[in-house]
Amino acid sequence: MTVSYSEALAAYNRVAQQARPADSQSSGESEATGGQDFAKVLRESAGDAIGTLRTAETQSLAAAAGKADINDVVMAMSQAEMTLQTVVTLRDRAVQAYQDILRMPI
Repeated sequence: MTVSYSEALAAYNRVAQQARPADSQSSGESEATGGQDFAKVLRESAGDAIGTLRTAETQSLAAAAGKADINDVVMAMSQAEMTLQTVVTLRDRAVQAYQDILRMPI
């Protein structure tokens, strides 16, 4: 699967917009179990993915300015590509699971 730079940037911007908390609601942790809710886990994972993509973006901009080591740039871009592919795969599987649920007989 080949992902163009503009598609990756658009995906990055969409995830960044969705990861921002709308307001400071409750933390979502269950007081009885002390565990995290699913939405919080997704927010943290999206934040990690955004951090990886931002690092790659910073490295590529530094390389364009001639201020970065090429090995660091290649590693950052490789990690960003792997992160983006993972996010896309998870999205595809979630959509497939939702479609499977809709097809279940009642």
